[in-house]
Amino acid sequence: MGSKDGIERGMLKEEETVTDRQRSLGIEQDSSLPQCVKLADSEPLALQSEGDVLIGGLFPLHFVAPKLQNSYRSKPQLTPCSGFDHRAFRWMMTMVFAVEEINRNTSLLPGVKLGYRIMDSCDHVHTSLQALMSLVNRLIPLQTLPSCLMDSPVPAVIGLASSSPTRAVAHTLGPFNLPLVSFFATCTCLTDKDSYPSFLRTVPSDLFQVRGLVQLVTFFNWLWVGTIGTTDDYSQYGIQAFSSQFRKQGGCVAFHLIIPKTPSVAGIQDIANRLQSSTARVVVVFATEGQLLDLFLELAERNVTGIQWVASEAWVTASLLTSPHFHPLLEGTLGFSFPGVMIPGLKEFLLNVRPSPKPGLEFVNMFWEELFGCRLEFTGESAAEKPVCTGLEDLRFTESSYNDVSKVRISYNVYKAVYAIAHALHTLLKSDSAGHSKSFTSTQLLQHLKKVNFTNQFEEKVYFDSNGEPVPLYDIINWQKDSNGKIRFLKVGSYDGSAPFRQQLQIDQSTIVWAGGQSQVPSSQCSAPCLPGSRQARRLGEPRCCFDCLPCADGEISNQTGSTECTKCPEYHWPDKGKVKCVAGVEEFLSFHDTMGIILVALTLLGVILTTIVTVVFHRFRTTPVVKANNSEISFLLLLSLKLCFLCSLVFIGQPSVWTCRLRQATFAISFVLCLSCLLVKTIVVLLAFRANIYASKALKLFGPSQQRSLIICTIAPQVCLCAGWLLGAPSFPFKNPNYQASTGKIVVECKEPWPPGFYLVLGYIGFLAFICLLLAFLGRKLPDTFNEAKLITFSMLIFLAVWISFIPAYVSSPGKFTVAVEVFAILASSFGLLLCIFVPKCYIILLQPQRNIKKGMTGRHLTRP
Repeated sequence: MGSKDGIERGMLKEEETVTDRQRSLGIEQDSSLPQCVKLADSEPLALQSEGDVLIGGLFPLHFVAPKLQNSYRSKPQLTPCSGFDHRAFRWMMTMVFAVEEINRNTSLLPGVKLGYRIMDSCDHVHTSLQALMSLVNRLIPLQTLPSCLMDSPVPAVIGLASSSPTRAVAHTLGPFNLPLVSFFATCTCLTDKDSYPSFLRTVPSDLFQVRGLVQLVTFFNWLWVGTIGTTDDYSQYGIQAFSSQFRKQGGCVAFHLIIPKTPSVAGIQDIANRLQSSTARVVVVFATEGQLLDLFLELAERNVTGIQWVASEAWVTASLLTSPHFHPLLEGTLGFSFPGVMIPGLKEFLLNVRPSPKPGLEFVNMFWEELFGCRLEFTGESAAEKPVCTGLEDLRFTESSYNDVSKVRISYNVYKAVYAIAHALHTLLKSDSAGHSKSFTSTQLLQHLKKVNFTNQFEEKVYFDSNGEPVPLYDIINWQKDSNGKIRFLKVGSYDGSAPFRQQLQIDQSTIVWAGGQSQVPSSQCSAPCLPGSRQARRLGEPRCCFDCLPCADGEISNQTGSTECTKCPEYHWPDKGKVKCVAGVEEFLSFHDTMGIILVALTLLGVILTTIVTVVFHRFRTTPVVKANNSEISFLLLLSLKLCFLCSLVFIGQPSVWTCRLRQATFAISFVLCLSCLLVKTIVVLLAFRANIYASKALKLFGPSQQRSLIICTIAPQVCLCAGWLLGAPSFPFKNPNYQASTGKIVVECKEPWPPGFYLVLGYIGFLAFICLLLAFLGRKLPDTFNEAKLITFSMLIFLAVWISFIPAYVSSPGKFTVAVEVFAILASSFGLLLCIFVPKCYIILLQPQRNIKKGMTGRHLTRP
């Protein structure tokens, strides 16, 4: 490659040149082409082993990359990375283990030896691209950039761990169909086959993890959640997808905090302050353990507890964060991880790793010095503060994430990636397209790699879908202390993204230990869910998870916790006391069984009995002067009308029906008009009989019984016609009125008046007759004292009018069944008034003072003219 590209490339001394190895694979080269030259004076380190086919590897052996400080005045120098990652070294050595295991397998790739060349990506974009160029451009002639990549000595690459470096490498390799198989890059952005046509991965896309995380937090009713991420693609795409789907499920993101690439102390403290001040007690984190280390150190120093951490797969099994210093902070962490397995022979292989001065083993030496805190004499390091390694160090007596292989997850993804490439090579070399030789192109390998489909020793089917991705399977991991006080990653559930929706998430909640070692599910909410009987009312300008609880309005209920709306009860139904459920309204009317109904019925019967007694007395003494003087025929008709007035009140009591609604007002109106007509006739007769002049005498002779009857008929006829027209044109009908007593849940069954003026017309006609009677009776108030008929009629009419005048406001203002009770009471009161005022004094004379019941006593001196 030309020097203008500014790409560093290193070369290692090897026992066999690349040209010889390519020739053995049938790849010829043109010696006339210029050679790729290195730009830097130093060479990047690599862990390598020669073979017929080399598999490249890019692993984040360090998690802190150096800053670029090129002056463009001198050749760039390779600056070493820092922050050695024991877990990433295990991933690297798992690739070595898988390659050696395949080479020992006589059925897979027989006659072909796999080799490897593994480099450190430092978990950064520019260092990953540097390592890639060193990996694929070793000692290859160059005319153009494509010729270097097309003739790469590495037909496939395994890597990387982070999404941003992976995107850069995949974008570079894509146009040349050089396969890149990732074991830990989960960003959904890498699913785009137009941008990354040669990218595959043995780890599911974050699309499925995000769906699972959303299901997880909503399963525990955590709807007020914070998020923490970094500036890389993995965090940004993951948190963006999580936030979007979480909001669709009714959740709210309380805050989103971003950890910069090179965080300052002030920046970390600000993030810690935001975490402590927030009401959200559940925090979802998309980041790696190296990116989180500074923040968790700050939180641990502050002794922050009570936060339920929900981890992405990037750090959920990170042993770096399981030191006792972090136990109060991180115990109870919950998150998604890839299924773990125990790979036979892996632990023994890892424990047998030893340092060596041979070239190509620099990474092993680096790991040894880092783990034991000593320095190897043959490395040439001048770290005087470190003691010299004794050679007696033994990996069996150490505890680190390197030798923790009880259940490996990311290492298993590396293992599957190596075997997938091996199976693709096996199929390719056996096919006709390879010409039964070891000559092939990366494009051919990519096509076979996409079609890989085999079942490994763990009974898992390994294949790639159309997007180059595996089956989305996850374990749900919980951080729990064991009996020795050490954090262990325990499986408490699983998530299968390929299963039906309601069967994807499986959790054994009883086995989970929550934040701070608690056994109860923590709560994270901006506002507590509203209890049944109330609804949520959002606070202006705040997320929808922040709300106030308002009681449901009258006639409405909510029967679920956290209801956003109240439901109106069906017709004739009312909320119960707590407004939780609708209950059928109780029909209410003036019943014969009510106390009030019983009293009114008793008064009615009393009135009927008294009227009957008076009738019997008058009939028994019909020949006596008192009865005869009061026009016995009209008196008996008046008693009959009073009895009807008493009895008509019974039609108002009981459940309204079609016939009772039609009859009640008509019987009341006609009965009282008949009663008042009789009183009117009696009053006229009294006035004519006791007016001592010739005109009165003639008028009395002309106003005989037949004329009296005619007058009664004439006064009744208008009321009868009015009632008939009312009943025919707008008859009353039973009606369930839910408005009067909605608060008590009672339905008043009443008679609906379609034409209210009809009632006031009949009542007005009755009042008119009563006023005429009162007026005429008042004119006869000075009649002889021994004859009190006119005076008694005056009193009775005063009582009658007083009752019905007071009835009108009481009738209008009385609710429900009390309206009917007021009308019945008015009927009874006025009827009793007429009965007692007119007939009781006469019965008193007839029964108790018979000496006055003589003609002389009835006429007296006042009957003579002066």
